[in-house]
Amino acid sequence: MKVDLLSLRAGAERARGLAVVIDVFRAFTTAPVLFDLGVEKLYLVGPPEDGLKLKEKDPGLILVGEVSGVPIEGYDFGNCPSDILSRDPAMFAGRAAVLRTSAGVQGTLLALENADEVLLAGYVTARATAQYVMAKDPDQVSIVAMGRNMEERAPEDENCALYIAHLLGQAEYDHRRAVKELLFSPTTKLFLDRDRPYMPPHDPIVCLQRDLYHRAIKAEKGGGMVVARPAN
Repeated sequence: MKVDLLSLRAGAERARGLAVVIDVFRAFTTAPVLFDLGVEKLYLVGPPEDGLKLKEKDPGLILVGEVSGVPIEGYDFGNCPSDILSRDPAMFAGRAAVLRTSAGVQGTLLALENADEVLLAGYVTARATAQYVMAKDPDQVSIVAMGRNMEERAPEDENCALYIAHLLGQAEYDHRRAVKELLFSPTTKLFLDRDRPYMPPHDPIVCLQRDLYHRAIKAEKGGGMVVARPAN
């Protein structure tokens, strides 16, 4: 198994083999939270307008997303896992949702162009993701840390990529060192900025939990859409 550690837009475009797209803050923490609350599938979209068009056809869809971190007008939720966790689980059970984000989702759409298979990952699903990869035992694995808006490296994504590579036996990883870095990183501090109420301080508490959920998440093309579901 050859494991490549990649980053940002260029990394997503270079992904080959089995790709693992990482977005810790916050898309691929939000996704497993939604599945754990009972959502059955996630449509991943590029332009925010695509989600609104889908809801016109299916009013039962839950729209979740952001542009540069800011919630999208007309969507039901921002990309905020702690907010979603605070809601009644009954409102999610058995429904489908749309997820639009500026890094993780867009990186997934790019990776699907050339990779054989694409998984969505963060700290909360890292071990489940690694177990899925090991079971598949592909020749090539591309682990892509998406960073902020696919343009700026983010320590939470880079460290999560190392953690998954470590679980695959391909890298060294020290979680104590990672936690120390992440607690005081610029991206974590954004959640303490009172000018950004859509980025609450509760979110990093959720996003930095290791191995909270036990199912990997896979994105696939089908019927002109990209759909993410828990992997078998």
